[in-house]
Amino acid sequence: MTDEMRRLPVLVTGGAGYIGSHAALALLDAGWPVVVIDNLATGFAWAVPKGAAFVEGDIADAPLLARLIAEHKIGAIMHFAGSVVVPESVENPLKYYRNNTVKSRALIESAVEGGVAHFIFSSTAATYGIPEAVPVAEDAPTVPINPYGWSKLMTERMLKDSAAAYPLNYCALRYFNVAGADPKGRAGQSTRGATHLIKVAVEAATGRRSHVSVYGTDYATPDGTGIRDYIHVSDLAAAHVDALAALIAEPARSHVMNCGYGRGFSVLEVLDTVDRVTNRTIERRLDPRRAGDPDALVADNRKILSTLPWRPARADLATIVADALAWERHLAERPPIS
Repeated sequence: MTDEMRRLPVLVTGGAGYIGSHAALALLDAGWPVVVIDNLATGFAWAVPKGAAFVEGDIADAPLLARLIAEHKIGAIMHFAGSVVVPESVENPLKYYRNNTVKSRALIESAVEGGVAHFIFSSTAATYGIPEAVPVAEDAPTVPINPYGWSKLMTERMLKDSAAAYPLNYCALRYFNVAGADPKGRAGQSTRGATHLIKVAVEAATGRRSHVSVYGTDYATPDGTGIRDYIHVSDLAAAHVDALAALIAEPARSHVMNCGYGRGFSVLEVLDTVDRVTNRTIERRLDPRRAGDPDALVADNRKILSTLPWRPARADLATIVADALAWERHLAERPPIS
């Protein structure tokens, strides 16, 4: 990476949240100037990394975005702001189309009008719905089964059309199951009522929950529980930094890439790993499966490995659990989150 590339200021939306704060850390660690915008609806001001400029505001506030882009000479945007709870998207779809689609459209327009040349989007494997084959590759059919997946896929389409019409290139990174925390203890998942399995399990291991629900034991998998591809949040953040460098190096090229390890673990395998790491047994309650959950969802990650220099550094389930556990213990020691 050249010094000129390092000086390119990056606007991180949702940088007070879980994944956004880790991406901001990765950018700062690599020498990029960072500006964070977050409305703090679910994020925390204290989670914004030291060294990043922070503005509390909404990504759909066009005058604010115009000022930020001009004042900080923003050259790239990493977009993490949005709503992410799948069941809630079914109960309240218009919230998701507003937060994830309508506001993303406003942000893309601000980027185009402000002359921002590069855009990295936090997308999701939910765009695939229930895949026909596993591992699932980027050219698999995109048929989401919930408003969350559709809201993200619509934004991918807006970026594709915008890149064809304006001097903008983009990278949509489709995340699989993100877990873990910064190995240096600077950030982690702090959201109340989180639904991610590893987060829920380490909360149970530290006494913040009484049990872990296992939703369905009749899947077409070796142990009957759903299989997912878990990626360490710091590896995911590193992928964003490498994707940004790739966009700058080839301004006429855009990308859609899976972010996963290409290896899946069942719910019971994850809970067994948490038991081993914590040296205790978490209570498991067997509940009915949730509608629309696929048997297995695992990334075909050959494209990202062949396109970027990115290589996973923490692709071990026990490591992911240990880092998540360390952060959970940190949260237990700090004052109540507000």
